[in-house]
Amino acid sequence: MIPEPVVVVGAGAAGLATVTGLRGNGFQGRLSWIGAEATLPYDRPPLSKEVMTAARTSEQIALCTWDKVAELDVDLRLGTTVTGVDIDARKIMLSDGNLLPFGCLVAATGVNPRTLPGSEHLAGMHIVRTLDDAIALRSGLGPGRRLVVIGGGFLGTELAAAARSLGTDVVLLDPGPAPLCAAVGADVGVMVADLHREHGVEIRTGPGAAVVRVDARGGTFDGVTLADGTAIAADVALVAIGSVPATSWLAETGVDCADGLRCDEFCETDVPGVYAVGDVSNWYHIGLGARVRLEHRTNAAEQGLYVARRILGQAAEPFAPVPYFWSDQYDLKIQAYGLLRGHDEVRVVDGAIADREFVALYRRGDRLAGVLGVRRARALRQWRAQVAAGVAWTDASVL
Repeated sequence: MIPEPVVVVGAGAAGLATVTGLRGNGFQGRLSWIGAEATLPYDRPPLSKEVMTAARTSEQIALCTWDKVAELDVDLRLGTTVTGVDIDARKIMLSDGNLLPFGCLVAATGVNPRTLPGSEHLAGMHIVRTLDDAIALRSGLGPGRRLVVIGGGFLGTELAAAARSLGTDVVLLDPGPAPLCAAVGADVGVMVADLHREHGVEIRTGPGAAVVRVDARGGTFDGVTLADGTAIAADVALVAIGSVPATSWLAETGVDCADGLRCDEFCETDVPGVYAVGDVSNWYHIGLGARVRLEHRTNAAEQGLYVARRILGQAAEPFAPVPYFWSDQYDLKIQAYGLLRGHDEVRVVDGAIADREFVALYRRGDRLAGVLGVRRARALRQWRAQVAAGVAWTDASVL
């Protein structure tokens, strides 16, 4: 018997996949779904790309409709957050004052962007996590405007590219040796930096590019001062310095919230019947032999569907997909399979990074951990099988 009701907290892609997976695989019991935003679920990757450039509208990135909600027969509560959880009583407390019982609880609350302390309320200072965030940033961009992007990860570089396409002057700051360096390695990071410079982005990297002060005038952002003493004036700022898992609502329950909700290989926490999916899930991936927490769109959908099947007793195998992510910057699409972060070595086996047409392999320990490609889609898919098989680095083909 499935403990009822099932409550899913988080109305993004992972939460939607869980709800649709439950109904699609035969669950007919009570099902509640809690979402902090007042809007129906929408796709987040386009926020830093098509939505920012107005190539897609908010309606075009919607993931479901009210008709679909009615079809799912789910108690959907939007604009509502969880303020507390009583694990022993199996109840959650909601921001509207209601108590909601649960038999199974699925956390799909994602992440919250990091901010620069003391500057959060300045006009012109932005983060991008929600649709409203993206629309607010876009309103400050365009010809004659200057944007400073603080952080050279995927979000920062993608938004820098989108801003340039709108005619905005852009300065990108990253205290590392190159943008994306921690995620994909220095050589690929340098390639991305060169691409942005060719499109007119001013890039500053290294310890001297760290922001030590946010400058303001009358409550409005006015610029930043860097560690090397450089003052950069700008009209608008984007803070893209990473994120933290949204777990505060479970912090007092005894559930392990170290870097997300710590789960086993079946995506279940140490509290029976409490699961985590999407960006907030930190689970043991048996194929990679490591704990992972992935902020990838594909993982959110796959994990939500898996946990739905697990709750229904239809998934006996551990959750061990081959992670996949992509990034669109100008006319360049970067695609990758596996676990690249924390790699020990990068080796190009096809093409050349300088030509922006290549396949690179990533080693962690003695294993082939991941593969990244640019303009080599067919070769990239062939390497995916070896990543999935977890082959030893010395056994990988062509090495």
